[in-house]
Amino acid sequence: MDSLINAAGRALAAGDPLAALKLVALREDPPALALRGIAMAQLGDLSRARALLQRGVKAFGANEPLSRARCVVAEAEVALATRDLGWPVKALEAARRVLLDHADHLNAAHARYLQIRRLLLIGQLDAAQALLAELDPAPWPPSLRAVHELLTAGIALRQVQAHTARAALERAQRAAQQAAIPALTAEIEHALQMLDAPAARLIISGQSQTVTLAQVEALLASSTLVVDACRYSVRGAGMTVALATRPVLFSLLRMLAQAWPADVPRDALIAQAFRLKLSDDSHRARLRVEIGRLRSALQPLARIVATARGFALAADDVALLTLPVEDKHAALLALLADGEAWSSSALALALGSSQRQVQRSLEALALAEKVQWFGVGRARRWTTPPVPGFATILLLPVALGNG
Repeated sequence: MDSLINAAGRALAAGDPLAALKLVALREDPPALALRGIAMAQLGDLSRARALLQRGVKAFGANEPLSRARCVVAEAEVALATRDLGWPVKALEAARRVLLDHADHLNAAHARYLQIRRLLLIGQLDAAQALLAELDPAPWPPSLRAVHELLTAGIALRQVQAHTARAALERAQRAAQQAAIPALTAEIEHALQMLDAPAARLIISGQSQTVTLAQVEALLASSTLVVDACRYSVRGAGMTVALATRPVLFSLLRMLAQAWPADVPRDALIAQAFRLKLSDDSHRARLRVEIGRLRSALQPLARIVATARGFALAADDVALLTLPVEDKHAALLALLADGEAWSSSALALALGSSQRQVQRSLEALALAEKVQWFGVGRARRWTTPPVPGFATILLLPVALGNG
């Protein structure tokens, strides 16, 4: 590898893509193509970066597996930045193994961090946490240590562990200062701002207030019975009952929690849970059946008692935790609020939904001027500015049992 390639590599490592381009901009050899691709990625021209890296992969060929593997990792990073979550995971894992076989532990770790970032984006927290636990960041340079701590914080945020997240972000901030990479520092500062922003709305005895993630964490650790409308569950006494797959039961429970300590009339429960304007004896019978199922689901956390006009939740302390933004497309907006341009297929993968359903939601949001799009056909991408003044952590999709 010649001196210009070495110098360009050092410039990229220091976060100076313009200096790297000055050294290799006119060269077409495989190492220069790879470096130019990484430089263009750092400058934000991701489509051009991806094209250059793909050319680099082909130019290196099978006779240079180490360089080819490094190109594959760089291409995967660009794909992640463009929210192309469908890129071949097996190709990245194969490249990581090649890097390990050639003792390139630094780039192998970088490949692993990319795998973890993808898992975090699609809400697979257990898998992300397991992979992260295998990595020791101590030997890595400051930039990679900062990435490790950012991922630690990201997982903690999604698990509503605000104190763990803050400690990780403070370590990331110190590492980023040593790395002196402005983009990395800005990402950490944005994550710290999210910790202090309102993350949810809390309703107790009819009184509503916004709360931060740290306050949510403290609430979930208390003896209060918490009906969590962010994760469709109820928590108390160290136990969690998931009701995400039982929407009628959760709808009834939410109304009872919002009215606590008062009761809710039967007609109101029927109208909300069953979407019926009028009720008759059959509907009242159905309500009794669903209330019985809810009683069974809540044991031993709380009781539901019948009153003269309806039903009431019987517990010492009850709190209802709701989304900071009440919108049926809230999870979709939360993903788009990261400021990146998403494809509908990537959004469908992250939400665990069908692509057509996501497309219909995006079209409805576009009509309401809540999202914007650019490009046509398969190249169409969707984006929106962040929800002003709110953290979107509790809006993000997460696998059941990880909330």
